[in-house]
Amino acid sequence: MFIAHIPAGYLAARGAERCGIKHRLLMAACLLGSITPDIDLLYFYLVDACRHHHHSYFIHWPIVWLGLLLLSLLWLLWKRGGAAVPAVAFSAAGLLHVALDGVVGDIQLFAPWSDEYYALATVPARYQPWWLNFFLHWSMGIELLICAVATWLFLLRLRKKS
Repeated sequence: MFIAHIPAGYLAARGAERCGIKHRLLMAACLLGSITPDIDLLYFYLVDACRHHHHSYFIHWPIVWLGLLLLSLLWLLWKRGGAAVPAVAFSAAGLLHVALDGVVGDIQLFAPWSDEYYALATVPARYQPWWLNFFLHWSMGIELLICAVATWLFLLRLRKKS
């Protein structure tokens, strides 16, 4: 995924709102969680000098986000609301990020127990620069659809407020 993580976080927050989940920080938590796994790009470019795929860092491991989600759900059950609601939203959006990356982005699904990468589809290397392969792949249609639906819902919300 290149462009759809934030729109997917927006859709997750809107879906939670439609299910009756209310919290003033819900949207912010979903949007922040939807991009947090990619903070490893800072390390990837500034420290690691691009030696390892950025999806190999622990912040892209599904078990990390499942663990955070489980802990935040336990907190929610214990506290029955409050700050636990955005914690659940944040960790769920982080897990959503990793799942979306797994469409074509090679995720270490069973890390730390296995270093093997998994993806639903492979993007063949046909073009230069490398990112052009992703932009011309069918998976970009999924990203554009996510962006279009998020934009449409956002514009509908703005229209209702005016």
